[in-house]
Amino acid sequence: QLQLVESGGGLVQPGGSLRLSCVASGFTLDYYMIGWFRQAPGKEREGLSCINSSGDSTIYPDSVKGRFTISRDNAKNTVSLQMNSLKPEDTAVYYCNAELRTVIGAKRDRYVYWGQGTQVTVSS
Repeated sequence: QLQLVESGGGLVQPGGSLRLSCVASGFTLDYYMIGWFRQAPGKEREGLSCINSSGDSTIYPDSVKGRFTISRDNAKNTVSLQMNSLKPEDTAVYYCNAELRTVIGAKRDRYVYWGQGTQVTVSS
């Protein structure tokens, strides 16, 4: 079964830290671009970070830049999101996403996987 499984969510006080992990099973993440997203109740899904297949390029929106860090360990088939200086507005369900686009001659394919999500609650 091809799937992504997130872990590491939980309850943390404002200013605290959490480290989320996303492990792939049934396929290798080596060539996939990986992203972390979150969705709070009543809000649209928000992109948090993205890392390329080699791990040498990352992007972040202003809302988390300087606080969140994405990293990957292809040997362990894992991607992580280190979250520091957490705020109550960071409360949401966090998802990882893996995407691969291939072009072989005239044939184009796109492979996308989502994890089931992990709850992060920032509250005192």
